[in-house]
Amino acid sequence: MTDIKQKKEKVKMHLQDLRQNLKKMHLQVTEELILPKTDDVKDLMDKMDKLLNLIGSK
Repeated sequence: MTDIKQKKEKVKMHLQDLRQNLKKMHLQVTEELILPKTDDVKDLMDKMDKLLNLIGSK
């Protein structure tokens, strides 16, 4: 597998993970009326930062 394909697969996996976490948070807020924990939000932000770094790296 080429470097570009590996990078695309990593990005895809990160995006799927982020999407799943955000969907879970959304359901908690809208259906259960529970606000997400600060640590959970920070964790998602860290994951997004890592993804941005992966995309930005050459």
